[in-house]
Amino acid sequence: MDGGLGGSMTLFQGNLVDTQEHHGMLRDNVGKLAGGFGRSYFQNCVKEGRKPVELWDALGQGGFLGVHVDEEYGGGGGGLADYNVIVEEVAAQGCPILSLVIGSICAPIIQANASEALKKEWLPGLANGTKRLAFAITEPDAGTNTHRISTTARKDGDGWTLSGTKYWTSAVDESEAIMVVARTGEPDARGRGKLSLFILPSDAPGLTRTPIETALAVPETQFTLFFDNVKVPADALIGTEGEGMRNLFAGLNPERVCAAAINNGIARYALEKASQYAKDRKVWSQPIGAHQGVSHPLAKAYVAVQQARLMTARAAELYDAGDPAAGEAANMAKFAAADASLEALDQAIQTHGGNGMALEYGLADLWFIARLHKTAPVSREMILNFIAQHSLGLPKSY
Repeated sequence: MDGGLGGSMTLFQGNLVDTQEHHGMLRDNVGKLAGGFGRSYFQNCVKEGRKPVELWDALGQGGFLGVHVDEEYGGGGGGLADYNVIVEEVAAQGCPILSLVIGSICAPIIQANASEALKKEWLPGLANGTKRLAFAITEPDAGTNTHRISTTARKDGDGWTLSGTKYWTSAVDESEAIMVVARTGEPDARGRGKLSLFILPSDAPGLTRTPIETALAVPETQFTLFFDNVKVPADALIGTEGEGMRNLFAGLNPERVCAAAINNGIARYALEKASQYAKDRKVWSQPIGAHQGVSHPLAKAYVAVQQARLMTARAAELYDAGDPAAGEAANMAKFAAADASLEALDQAIQTHGGNGMALEYGLADLWFIARLHKTAPVSREMILNFIAQHSLGLPKSY
């Protein structure tokens, strides 16, 4: 009775403590770095139409952009659990950089599936922030049905010719190249096309882009991309032709986790500002936070945010462990974080009264960023479809 179980528990507890200490150090260091820039810096970038290059470069130089990349390619050798901490903490300092989510997609896909040449070409730069990739998957007519995308890559000599349209592709103007999801081959009887992944320069001949005007108060610009017979060399293919859908899952679950991390960070920022304001603001000689009409909604929002953070951390851990349950957890994390962050932000704005609408308090202009993740990168309706079918065993609804 004194043997294996006790030893295993001691080992588990030791690993748990080590992980908590490691993540605590990461959170502290990233918080200090991003906090040195802060909300006003981020707001000024948006207002002036410039990119947060200084913050991005500082994160890269600090080794934070590549914590989830293998050490042999210049990364930190950690995993998604580490990267989740970083994405959340940057957002919690008032700087919700959506490009960090792109980093959660492209680097894992390349690391898991690309040729050694592509790994060496891209991973070190992605890890230190000196290279950027955009990610193009969404199309105007395909919606959430990736099997139905119409952008095609057809064999052309030793390479490929790419034709079609992509929609809502972020930060192309900040990226040297784009990871593009295209159909190779004809659809099967169910209308499912075989997909492949390619990396092509963002200034490739035949590629044009049109900015999309949005309500998002972020530095990243969204684009519609038009591929007019764009030539792609053979070595731009990631992995094996026709296996793009399988390869995508190295990046899509991390994308959901990091979208949740953005919202968890926004929620933490909002609740911290609201709590401080509720302690400082006095009406009739008493802090407004003493009134349950103010304190209870904030406390309720806090509970939901902590639940979302726990689910997000769990999803990241499952992904790092290669557990198939990561898909369910990542979807639930994104679902929970979107709802919790909007509730936290709404209560923070309400706590501030009229000041909640003043940009100097840094809350109202976060609204559409938080709201984005009720729709993207996968809609809440599709998450509910997934949970109903795969978790509850209900009939497929589509």
